Amino acid sequence: MRGKRRRKDVAEFALHFLDHIFELHRELKESTYKHGGYESFKINDPKPRDIHKASVRDRLVHHAIYRVLYPHFDTFFIHDSYSCRRDKGTHRAMNRFREYGREVSRNNTRTCWVLKGDIRKFFASIDHAILRNILTRHIADEHILWLLDQIINSFSIEKRCGVGLPLGNLTSQLLVNVYMNEFDQFMKRELHAWRYIRYADDFVVMSDNRKQLEMSISPIAHFLESELNLTLHPGKLFIKTLASGVDFLGWVHFPHHRVLRTSTRKRMFRNLSGTPTPESVTSYLGLISHGNTHEIQSVIRQEHPER
Repeated sequence: MRGKRRRKDVAEFALHFLDHIFELHRELKESTYKHGGYESFKINDPKPRDIHKASVRDRLVHHAIYRVLYPHFDTFFIHDSYSCRRDKGTHRAMNRFREYGREVSRNNTRTCWVLKGDIRKFFASIDHAILRNILTRHIADEHILWLLDQIINSFSIEKRCGVGLPLGNLTSQLLVNVYMNEFDQFMKRELHAWRYIRYADDFVVMSDNRKQLEMSISPIAHFLESELNLTLHPGKLFIKTLASGVDFLGWVHFPHHRVLRTSTRKRMFRNLSGTPTPESVTSYLGLISHGNTHEIQSVIRQEHPER
């Protein structure tokens, strides 16, 4: 409820807070809890996305589940999975990318090849039955599995029953990492892709052998399709040298520096046009400080001298 007390749904829930809490406790204890529907809306961040927001009551359940299950599952995840994890995030993923680039290129004395891949319609393609099988291998308690079923089955993509997770759920962040951990383990244990990084549905593999990367595309695609019912995005799959610039996580990476992606820069200046809040300006300055953006920072400070 922190920072959200003025929202209508939160205020209504808080009005009879203890009544709701005790009722929710009883339903969970007696296994009569049923997840409600979703409020849907669209955002552009940067591309159009459909967000589905659960009720306050259901979001409380999501947070409770996340607090208990995250520490359990996090021990199974590989080090180089960076999305929606504590002490990870985009900045650590980008620094790891730079570290691997230096290792493969032997401090930029050899050619470093990068395979970049992306999952097509990631959240909308998560198969409920496959996810349930994965969870069963990690969780023995039938009551926990029943509760997770209530959440997983509360949402499906239209005309595709049993497929898809909502972008707005906190539990979705954990569940997609559990789902994609199968792929992470395959990349490490079967393909021996030691310099592999994944952030949500984006992944890169770095090597000094282009042929090896080319040969890995087919088994990667086969594993995703046969084991996880996912497909690679054909328009976002490529192999190129690090020296030519690799687009990853909103930045274009080179051996000695990284620059903002053109679309990211344009979106930032569009959001800063007019009279942005001081917090927004500070946030963007912090974001772009992780790359070679001295000129952009100077422009922002000239336009917003209060920062």
